[in-house]
Amino acid sequence: MYSVELKIPEDVKVEIEGKKVKVSGKNGKLERTFAEKEIKIELSEGKIVISSESERRKFKALVGTIAAHVKNMIEGVTKGFTYRLRVVYSHFPITVKVEGDKVLIQNFLGERAPRVAKIVGNTQVKVEGSDLIVTGINVEEVGQTAANIEQACRIVGYDRRKFMDGIYIVSKGE
Repeated sequence: MYSVELKIPEDVKVEIEGKKVKVSGKNGKLERTFAEKEIKIELSEGKIVISSESERRKFKALVGTIAAHVKNMIEGVTKGFTYRLRVVYSHFPITVKVEGDKVLIQNFLGERAPRVAKIVGNTQVKVEGSDLIVTGINVEEVGQTAANIEQACRIVGYDRRKFMDGIYIVSKGE
């Protein structure tokens, strides 16, 4: 039998109903369902125990993956996640606006139509000068939103060494 134990911080509340894990803390609530049949998730004395009856490499990897997801959920509800992006341009000044669940990138390479990036889930995007700050409690939603913004400014058909205009991820952290 292979298992991983995660210690629950004092300011975090964890509920487990079968394969559904609910984590709540000062920043909010997250819940996620893990569909793997061979993996057991249970609470015991202030710890989350993720285990598998099998010692095979595939199941050890699944246990480690689920443990990493739960760790990210705990970190998200306590500290949150922040990605910083920087707007880079050489000739045409890029204007960035947040409207609802979309980020509008205007005047990119002198284009008339704005490029649009989708904001995923409950993620907040702030524009501060030439920086964009993407924050939230779900690491996957924050990372996907930052990637959407970066991909919206992807240049195809030009030499990337010369045309370096775009919005790029500068740092990740909490």
